[in-house]
Amino acid sequence: MGKDELTTERLNNLEAIRKIELNPYGQRYERSHQIEQVKGLFKEGFEVNVAGRIMALRSHGKTKFFNIEDETGKIQAYININEIGMEKFRLFNNLDIGDFVGVKGALFKTRTGEITVNVAEFTILSKALRPLPEKWHGLKDIEIRYRQRYLDLIVNKDVRKIFLIRSRIINEIRSFLNQRQYLEVETPMMQHIPGGASGKPFKTHHNVLDVDLYLRIAPELYLKRLIVGGFEKIYEINKSFRNEGISTRHNPEFTMLEVYRAYADYEDMMNLVRELITFVAEKVLGKVKFDFQGMSIDLSNWKKKSFAELMKDKFNIKPDENVKELISKMAKHGINIAGENISKSQILKTIAELIEPETKGAPTFVVDMFTELCPLAKTKPDNPLLTERFELFIGGLEIANAYSELNDPIEQKQRFQSQLLTEDQAGKIDKDFLRALEYGMPPAGGLGIGVDRLIMLLTNSA
Repeated sequence: MGKDELTTERLNNLEAIRKIELNPYGQRYERSHQIEQVKGLFKEGFEVNVAGRIMALRSHGKTKFFNIEDETGKIQAYININEIGMEKFRLFNNLDIGDFVGVKGALFKTRTGEITVNVAEFTILSKALRPLPEKWHGLKDIEIRYRQRYLDLIVNKDVRKIFLIRSRIINEIRSFLNQRQYLEVETPMMQHIPGGASGKPFKTHHNVLDVDLYLRIAPELYLKRLIVGGFEKIYEINKSFRNEGISTRHNPEFTMLEVYRAYADYEDMMNLVRELITFVAEKVLGKVKFDFQGMSIDLSNWKKKSFAELMKDKFNIKPDENVKELISKMAKHGINIAGENISKSQILKTIAELIEPETKGAPTFVVDMFTELCPLAKTKPDNPLLTERFELFIGGLEIANAYSELNDPIEQKQRFQSQLLTEDQAGKIDKDFLRALEYGMPPAGGLGIGVDRLIMLLTNSA
């Protein structure tokens, strides 16, 4: 890092601190309280020892006022040359906005009623060599905000609040499931054959074994192995990876919750996800009615829509039509689907995205999904062209996906083979998973929730 990249004045201040043999990057610091605790315990003359980043600094001749901030909040501090002495006052002149400092002193209130620390001692803990973004305008550049997230967190309190809410949401998800005797588990992130969902995986290589491995696109097949092994209620909050496009709704690395329950089906999962999301909203937001991107969301009002009926009503498409018929019908609606060797399932996925606007009102379960879209779900007893599966949309976001899990090993093998033939992925069937099913898996319901999207919803983040 060259000097031209840094502020000359800050480098001069750093050098001045070093000249008097002070460490400008101090050791551990013992605080008596965090800042918000201090405010709650206020008493005139109460001695405190707090630390944080200097976020504002105002000089008035022989006195200075400055604000320091820790993760809980900010407090004003006051330093007076007559009380602290000329030498220390001069040392303080080498501090800048962005530096970390520890202060010790007694509390008092200013004439405007602001709680303030009358500094008797201060300790330099870290010298910042780069200035923070200009105070009044904050950090607006989206590119910088996402690439330098640490800077975003320093200056944008609303972003920091979202991080805290994210942690609370995940804790409440765990609390909800733990209270209902679900067991939290961990399954492999690196897999020999990526499965459990459709998606392009990230590839890596294990040098010692000299084999190619893949970052998981979903944990589903390994969680089902645990159901085979005798566990009846399990969940995993997991990181999954898909080597695909990036948008505000898609990230190559994302957080999923997957839940499995033996002797259950997709209707049970429907009840579970409704109870879980309502529970989390009540705990985190204190309410079940809230706004999301201009839409009013009411978690006391849930609806169902049939995917098969939507496809028929909007595009006159039935589940048993072939690729040629699908392309022809879409063309009549001004939608051209191109591509060599395009599969029926790929076309159906494209069409499925077109009906998302139908789900922007109340929380909506989209049911009656075509079997071709659901290689791991049971078919409906009265119609093998449709499956016992739902996708849950809230505010136009797909939040969750659930099945009555297919546990017939022969049918599962046929589904895998059919899927691989249409998508030109021959030879990538997870034979060990099929072998596990051959030992017997009880009927089960499985649920996946996009945790990042749930957090977007509950924090009103676009």
